[in-house]
Amino acid sequence: MLEALRPKVTLILEDKEIDTTEKLQAVCTLLQENVPYYDWVGFYFKNGDKEELKLGPYAGAPTDHTIIPFGKGICGQVAVSNQNFVVPDVKAQDNYIACSITVKAEIVVPLFVNGKNIGQIDIDSNTADPFSEADERFLEYINAKVAEIL
Repeated sequence: MLEALRPKVTLILEDKEIDTTEKLQAVCTLLQENVPYYDWVGFYFKNGDKEELKLGPYAGAPTDHTIIPFGKGICGQVAVSNQNFVVPDVKAQDNYIACSITVKAEIVVPLFVNGKNIGQIDIDSNTADPFSEADERFLEYINAKVAEIL
């Protein structure tokens, strides 16, 4: 299923008719609508020179978490660690910011441009422990493709 989405992601990101924000929105919507356990999909980006992340395009329920300080929550930790973070059970995480009571798991993969962490893709799932190494590789692929257009 994830592999089948790769060419669709590439087509969206190579579309000359829409701007970068629309491309990222289309990717979020594609993932949220086609991967059953991707209940919320969004991009966060470093907010200028501030040590915080700002919410970019996303698909799923609205969130109050539009600004996340570095180090806070899963997203804030990835901004500092530069490492993928897979959380099979959000209740087991001390430094977790709950977006919704229905969320059971989360995966965050950093987005690098020229070796610099400029943001991340964040996925919340209402399914317990759904993420595998295939999800990590797939999201790394998406971020590498996104980096080419930023």
